[in-house]
Formats: sequence, C-alpha cells, structure tokens
Amino acid sequence: MEVTRYDGVLPSGSGYLLEVPDAWNGVLLLTCRPLPRDPGEPPWESGEALLTHLLQAGYALAGSANTIFWPLERLFADQIPLLEEFDRAVSSPRHTIAWGPSIGGIMTAGLVQLMPERLSGALPLCGNLAGAVAIHNRELDIAFVVKTLLAPDSDLQLVRIADPEANFRLADSILEAAKATPQGRARLALAAAVGNIPGWHDDGSPEPMAEDTASRLRNQLAWFEEVGFFVYFAARAQVELQAKGNPSWNSEVDYGDLLARSINRDLVELLYQAADLDLSTDLELLASAGRVGADPGAVTYLERHIVFSGDLGGVPVLAVHTDGDGLVTPDNMRAYAEVVAWAGQSDLLRRLYIHRGGHCTFTTAETLTALRALVARIESGNWPSLDPETLNADAEALNREIIALPGDRIADPAFFEFEPRPFPRPYDIRATGGFA
Repeated sequence: MEVTRYDGVLPSGSGYLLEVPDAWNGVLLLTCRPLPRDPGEPPWESGEALLTHLLQAGYALAGSANTIFWPLERLFADQIPLLEEFDRAVSSPRHTIAWGPSIGGIMTAGLVQLMPERLSGALPLCGNLAGAVAIHNRELDIAFVVKTLLAPDSDLQLVRIADPEANFRLADSILEAAKATPQGRARLALAAAVGNIPGWHDDGSPEPMAEDTASRLRNQLAWFEEVGFFVYFAARAQVELQAKGNPSWNSEVDYGDLLARSINRDLVELLYQAADLDLSTDLELLASAGRVGADPGAVTYLERHIVFSGDLGGVPVLAVHTDGDGLVTPDNMRAYAEVVAWAGQSDLLRRLYIHRGGHCTFTTAETLTALRALVARIESGNWPSLDPETLNADAEALNREIIALPGDRIADPAFFEFEPRPFPRPYDIRATGGFA
C-alpha cells in the first residue's frame, strides 16, 4: 500500500496531517485526536496500528494537532480550514465522517452539532457525550467527597487550582493514606459511587462478580490511581485557564441521592459495614459541608465547548462505548441519547456497547465493524442490522483477515445488549443558564 502524506500548519497555528492511500475509497475520516502534542508536531505519528488498518481499508485521514488537555475550542475552529486544505491537496471526498476516542468523542459529537452540513456521519468512541458541563460537575462531585471525608483540613483545591502539580501530589498522598485503612477505602468507594465508576478496570480480566467486593474495590481504585486523580486535581486547571474561571458547582447536590442511584450503592454499604463506619453520618457531613459555586462566564464557555442540543442536523451518528469504562463512564451515552430523543432525532442515533473493562479498549476489528456499519447507513439511508450476534460475527471475520501490527488490540468480539443507568447530573441545552 502506498500512502501520500501532506502536512503543514493551519491559519490558527495548528499542525495538520492528511494521509491518502493509493486505493482511496472516497471516504475521508476527519480524525479528532484528544492527546496533546508538542508545538509543531503533527496530530499523530504515521504507522499507528489502527490508522494503518484504516488506510489499508481504503479510508483517507485528516486531522489537526492540539497542545493542551481540553482542546475543543481550537479543534472546532480548525476543521473547516482542514477540510478546505484536503479539498485543495487531494479532492472533495465522497463522504466525510468525523470520528475520535475519549475527548475526541465529544469533539466528534460537537462537530455534528456545529457543522452538520460538512459531515456524512459521525463515530464518537468512548466519548464524554454528557457534555462538558456535566462531566466536569461529575468530576467535582468525586473530588468533593474525597476532600470532605478524607482530608477536610488539607489545602487540597477542588477548583481554581493554583498549582496543578502540587495539588496532584497532595491528592495522591491522600489517596495512598486512604487506601491503607478500611475506613479510607470505604470512603474512596463512596467517592467512586457518586460518579458511577464501575468496579472493572482491567480489559484483560473478566468483570468481577457482584459478591467479590475486594476485586470491585481494587478495580475502582485503579481508575483513581491510573488517571482519575490527575484529571480531578490537576488537569482541571487547564480547563479553568481556558474558561477563565471555575465552570463547576455542587450548590444543590444531594449526595445521598447520588449514592441511592449509583451502580455501586451495594459495594459502598458493604464496605462501610466492614469498616464499622456509619454511612448516614458521612452523608450528613457531605450535606452540611460548604459548597462550591461556579463562575458564570466559565460555565458559558463550557456551554459553547460544548453542551448538546440533540439536533444532529441530518447526520447519522453511531456511538460506541465499553461498559467497564471508569474514566468516561458509559452513562455518558445515555445522557446523549436522552437529549437526542428530546429533540425528536433518535432515528439518526444508534449506540453500541462492548462488554469489556477499560477506557477505549475496543479491538481493531470492533472499530472497523462499527465504521463499516456507519458507512452502510450513510450509503443506503437505513441502519444495517446492529444486533450483537451480527456485529460479533462481522468482527470475528475481520479478526481472521487482519494481519496484526504492533500496537493492535486483539480479543474476542464483545458487542452486547446493555443500557447504562442515567447520568448522575445531566446538563444539556435544556439546563443552560440553570446553574447555581
């Protein structure tokens, strides 16, 4: 396979990369990359396993680079110039599909809302589809429980973080101390529960059984250790810098109600009992603790970058998520589906779930299967069969065809029927302006 590559710098200063295989099928994948890159670097390095498979399948790729943790504002502004550059350098594509994982997933859904006339379809993967305000409120809720119950007199900052590195070091020390005692572990489980963090982390292991409280807790704590505390107590500062203030609040939150609706209420109750702690006393502490208010201008910034209206502008969207994702929890998909249904556009949206632990742990075959299904919807005007049996058979056939590359994720296909619990604190266009 021969691939022609074009790179350069967009008017915004963002680096871009276009990759076009010699047997291009006319479909352009507008690739939303969430990971920051150093200034001047392209959005990805050529040779990544999944991107190589996409090029081998005939798809062209186009993407712009970012240099910060929460790059939505820059990415949204870059996409029209990027598409114009592709048209000049190559030609106009037959179809243009936005796609991306994690923060790239919320970028993808945002592009559907902002520029539907330029898109044929969208494939958000493991994305923050509850919208920017909701997901940062969820992270504040988790952090609030941690500080209130584990380090109320500490200098740990929940919002308006002045020194992200020092704040993260302090948060990490609080985490390590809490893990060492039954009482600390129970309170960490409560923090995880208000954010609906599943007790499954390792994509190479089966989901822990409901009665295996030790494994469920160990998996939850792995989310905190691997990336969660960094996001809650350090990376938030980048969002606040861009928003020029704190965009999150918990003024009216009932943490007892969040626990009652959590996927892990039973785990918390068992751990509190084992630690000889009174859960009602801790919930009363949370109820009486001083609350956090938002800066209105910062909320408005996140509403623009972005909360969802449910208007898909005629663009078919196929969203994919694992059920064992504790970084971007699968209830994000339900929040998105609910606002799309409210807007009367459910016929344009389909959701696929994969039974696996981990964040964005789709196999190459599962990703290609989902993309093929979306292309079929674009070209026929009707959704193909998306039942798990059909999808797993298609992915298994691809597994037999794919020549594995370094970095490939290979596993038995695991599409399955699933409906997440509701997102703990949804916030979409219906709530804009309703913050406290």
